[in-house]
Amino acid sequence: MRIDLHTHSTASDGTDTPAELVRNAAAAGLDVVALTDHDTVGGHAEARAALPEGLTLVTGAELSCRLNGVSLHMLAYLFDPDEPELARERELVRDDRVPRARAMVGKLRELGVPVTWEQVARVAGDGAVGRPHIATALVELGVVGSVSDAFTSEWLANDGRAYVEKHELDPFDAIRLVKAAGGVTVFAHPLAVKRGSCVPQSAIAELAAAGLDGIEVDHMDHDDATRARLRGLAADLGLLTTGSSDYHGSRKTCRLGDYTTDPEVYGEIVRRSTGAFPVPGAGG
Repeated sequence: MRIDLHTHSTASDGTDTPAELVRNAAAAGLDVVALTDHDTVGGHAEARAALPEGLTLVTGAELSCRLNGVSLHMLAYLFDPDEPELARERELVRDDRVPRARAMVGKLRELGVPVTWEQVARVAGDGAVGRPHIATALVELGVVGSVSDAFTSEWLANDGRAYVEKHELDPFDAIRLVKAAGGVTVFAHPLAVKRGSCVPQSAIAELAAAGLDGIEVDHMDHDDATRARLRGLAADLGLLTTGSSDYHGSRKTCRLGDYTTDPEVYGEIVRRSTGAFPVPGAGG
């Protein structure tokens, strides 16, 4: 089985619609794909309706969190999307995205970049606006060569000159809320240092003690040494380890299935979940 547990669609900051994403996942030879858009479940219905035969959909979301001033992302799988407290927190994060993006555009203009809110809004379309949309606008303007090049201290990284904070969950609250909604939590790309500051290993241990289920190890932003370090940490803490592409369509260079999750780990994620179940494709 080939299992990719971290992808994005136009419901947040990917370039594939949810329907295109599941069709592309099947074409890439995946057996299981998780749709984990940022702080939203808005793409799930379309993905379900278009799900090709032979592909299983795992519903999820990537939750924006902050711990001691450091941003981090929490992958949440197979939770009840209608659980009211978790739904309310997702809405608070989404509602803050537009004013935050407008503020980042303002900072960029102060730095001499001729980006406009109208340009960013066009790039975002119906998706939950975020930094990748602003980064795409910078690529269009020729300010940077790629979306990844915009995520530096010069521009949009967590310590960047144009960075603006947004409403984010406390990760301990995120774990509690996802568990209460019957879901499973995995810390996304925990040591992706190129994105900015990362939480220390001691914090990962505290999250594990609070009920964190796993950490994403095999990811494009982790080199071999980092992956080995994370595998050792996971073994010490009793955490599951996943691998995922973090696919964003044409917005990033990663491809569906570039990194995958062990079938036994996937089976354990499904076993632990009670809020929702994987959706088998029936040729939608």
